[in-house]
Amino acid sequence: MDDTGEAQRECVKLWRVWRTVRQMCKDRGYEVLDSEINITLDEFRSRFADVTGFPERKQLNFSLRPTDAMIAKYTEIPTPSRPNPPEPHIGNMWVEFNGESNLGVKPIRLFAQHIDQNNFFSGILITTVPVTSAALKITTTLAPRTIEIFQEQDLLVNITKHELVPKHVLLSPEEKAKLLERYRLKETQLPRIQRTDPVARYLGLRRGQVVKIIRKSETAGRYASYRWCI
Repeated sequence: MDDTGEAQRECVKLWRVWRTVRQMCKDRGYEVLDSEINITLDEFRSRFADVTGFPERKQLNFSLRPTDAMIAKYTEIPTPSRPNPPEPHIGNMWVEFNGESNLGVKPIRLFAQHIDQNNFFSGILITTVPVTSAALKITTTLAPRTIEIFQEQDLLVNITKHELVPKHVLLSPEEKAKLLERYRLKETQLPRIQRTDPVARYLGLRRGQVVKIIRKSETAGRYASYRWCI
């Protein structure tokens, strides 16, 4: 096998994944520099490839902080019974690239321990292979911390850049309350979006959140619809 050609393909693949992950985090509201999203292939290779030309996944790991705007979108509205400003349901995030060919319980448990011990609110694990069902169960037992898992092949292309995918915007709790009041609706009366929906996964939507979907219209220019995440 031509190692040089294989190294080149691996570098191109991870370069594309890296840019999608960074853009995804920025679209969610984390502090991300444009220079990290727009990194060239040569810059990526220079920073992350070893002497053989293969990218080192451990060097790709990074942490991020939420912006003030993101914190506001994840902070519940004070109520008469809870007049003090509540704690935001968001915090620092850890993103890790894992190149193991078999992902069972042990590596997922180690990842979860890293999230917990370093006091990250959430984590994203980027894998080369699917995770076993037993390992996936671990990710559901960490509340309030959250873990998301993406395969590299699913991040080669940023789906939100496709012309047929409308813009999705997460509403803050205050915006959601105003929407429901304006139309005299309960949230359960809104059309729904599954958390497994590709765009919902991209934005990290949580159960109960409402997203505004902006579509183009030949007659109205643009129009908005809303979806309740379940």
